[in-house]
Parts: sequence; C-alpha cells; structure tokens
Amino acid sequence: MPVRGGDRSVHRRGAVVLGALLLGFATACGSAPAVVPAAAAVSCAPGWTAAWHAAQQAVPGDSLAGRTLRMVVRPGATGGQLRLRLSNRHGDGPLRVGAVTVGTAGPGAAVDRPVPLSVGGRPGVELAPGEEVLTDPAPVAATSGVPLTVSLFLAAVPRTIGSHPVAMRTAWLSGPGDRTAAPDPAGFDTTLQSWPLLAGLEVLAPRPDGAVLVIGDSLVDGVGSTPGGDDRFPDQLAARLAAAGGDRPMTVLNAGLSRNRLLQDDPPAGGDAPLTRWDDDVAAVPGVRDVILLVGTNDLAAGAGADEVVAGLRAFAARARDTGLRVFLSTIPPSASGGRDRPEVVAVRDAVNEQVRTDGRDWADGVIDAAVALGDPGDPRRLRADLDSGDGLHPSPAGYRALAASVPVGDLSGSPCRTSGDR
Repeated sequence: MPVRGGDRSVHRRGAVVLGALLLGFATACGSAPAVVPAAAAVSCAPGWTAAWHAAQQAVPGDSLAGRTLRMVVRPGATGGQLRLRLSNRHGDGPLRVGAVTVGTAGPGAAVDRPVPLSVGGRPGVELAPGEEVLTDPAPVAATSGVPLTVSLFLAAVPRTIGSHPVAMRTAWLSGPGDRTAAPDPAGFDTTLQSWPLLAGLEVLAPRPDGAVLVIGDSLVDGVGSTPGGDDRFPDQLAARLAAAGGDRPMTVLNAGLSRNRLLQDDPPAGGDAPLTRWDDDVAAVPGVRDVILLVGTNDLAAGAGADEVVAGLRAFAARARDTGLRVFLSTIPPSASGGRDRPEVVAVRDAVNEQVRTDGRDWADGVIDAAVALGDPGDPRRLRADLDSGDGLHPSPAGYRALAASVPVGDLSGSPCRTSGDR
C-alpha cells in the first residue's frame, strides 16, 4: 500500500531559519497538510493506530544489500492485525525489499514463527526515492509491551538510506541471502544499534487508544537509558499513564532523533528539524492526539538566541494546534556538556525557560518543566547528580523517570474510548 512517492529532497533538505519559522507561525492555517486532525478522531470502532514509531534520517546504506536485516520493536498498542511502514524517505536511489516477515521476538536474533508479509499482494516491493509503503494487513497479533522481530531481505539498497541511528536496542545483519523465514539466529553475526528503513508499526485495535507523540532530540531518543531496557522518557511516560488507569492510558510514540535541532535541518548529524519532518513524524502517524516537544539544547550549543528559540517553539505549537492536536512544550534542561554551561549559553537558556513558564500556556496546551525536574537545585547549570547518566547532558533511567513524572498527565487528551472506571 503506497503512502507517498516522488522526490522529496526539496522538502527534506535546507536550513530552517528564523524567517521561515516566523512565516510558518503566521500562516500555519494556510500551510498545514490536508489531514484529519488526530485529536478529533473519537470513533471507538476497530481502527488502525500506530503502535510503534521510529523517526528517520539520511545515513549511508553500506553493506546492507543482499543480506537480511533483523530488528526488534516493542509495540505500545494491542491489535489482532498489523502492518509495517517501510521507508525510502531519504534514499537517493531505488530500494528493493525482497521479503518481509514478522514474529514474536526470541532470544537474541531468534524469532518465533516468522510470518511472511506482502505489499500489494506481492512478497517484495521496490520503493522509489522518497517513497514509503505500508505492508498489507496481516493476521498477526500484537500485544502492547511484547517485542516483535521484523526481518527484511534487502535485495538492492541505494548509497543513502533512511534509518533511525540510535535505537538503544540491538539489531542483526545476516551474511548473504534471504533468511527472513529462518526462526533461528544462525548466520546473523553482525550487530547494529539502529533501525534502518523501518519507520512504523500499526495495529488494528478493537478499541483504539489515543496516542501521544514525543518529538525532539536525544533526550527523547533515550541516550543515557539502558540499552534494550525500554526505560527512555517516552517508555516511562507510557508506564505512568498505564498505571493511572481510567481514561489516561495512551500509546506513547517516540519521534526523537539524537543531535536534533529546533531551528536547523542537519541531515548528516541530527536529521531534519521537528517542523520540517512534521508531515512524516506527526501528520502521517495514525491515532496521534497530543504532541510533546522536547528540544533546544543543541540549538543553544550552536549559538542560537532566546528570541529565535522561542519563535521556533511557538511556530511548532501553532502548527500542532492548527491541525487539531494538543501540544505541550518543555523547558530546556541544564547541561555541563559541550559548552552549554558557559555564562552566555546559560543566560539564553534561562530566558527561553522563563518565557515558556510564563507564556507557554498561551501558545500551547501545557508546559513540562524539564529544567526543574532534572536540574540540581544547588547548581542550576547542571543535572542533578543522581539523575545524570554521567555525561552531563543525558538523564539516567532515574532521570527519565523523573521527567515522565513531571508531565501534567491530567491535561493530556487521554483515550476517548476508555472511561474513568477502566483499569
């Protein structure tokens, strides 16, 4: 099922400068994509909803052609059927996937009963540069929190592909040949720490929950969390919502990209800015009702001014609200890494955070004070020692738990098909 085609290089590349952000803020209503606002989708009939998401950026496609890629994903929603979103969004040539399977994840690269998937009734598919496809719906059950293993035989791979470079989870690459149907891990001798080409997993849920999508930089991506431990900020927010019961549980989707910046596209390093990738990482994701934006520390390190950062936050919030979504903005946490504790940088961060605290609820539907949740009360230039992963920038699992605890969950949209009595 094709979802997009054509050369999108003009959309993907180039600087997102202050003038463009201000123009987007002023004219968001006229420039928004023609999509049904996710927050307005309140049907409780069975429907397709995103259960897992991975933001993509351009990386080299070296050494993948003719081999089988095996990746583990952890769905955040339950359904009796599933389909995958395969992406050549950043490809500079055709991508040919020869076969696709999915099954329950076993130990390491093992997979229990891999089931073949098709695209348009065929076992494989060729994606043009810039194109994404959905596999045909398959009667494979997905259960929230139960990992699945996806295998792709990559018959032909362009020099540049789309990938999620920081997965915080191991993937595997086989030697030459199609091993998508093999349940055992033999031959998968090369490990990766990324999710190439796989942009999403959707399930046919009997009663869809709403989804909150968290977009931003490495603090969303989960750097500093436990590899394979699923204790990033979005994971811990999902656990908190599930424990709250009633109508609070929502699927939480991770659209973070390490090194991502609010004001500048940087495809080789941090990928496209959140507003540039809006169509792919927000509008195209079914079930999203709320968006949390946590970004800005890399802009400060690059010398951005307070007015620029605030304008970028306001432009993103305006885009979200114009499409019917609720949006939550975050203050920028302190950091002793990469010159972020220089007096001039601290002054900019303080100015941004003060504006978000005082005026953010005028631009958005809520504010998350990550700076207070993570900062050291005795030295507000730094993360609290027990919440620091050790690099002065990224929280530890305990830090991500503290960040999740700071989210005003009562202000989220919740799941329209649940009631206050649900558990």
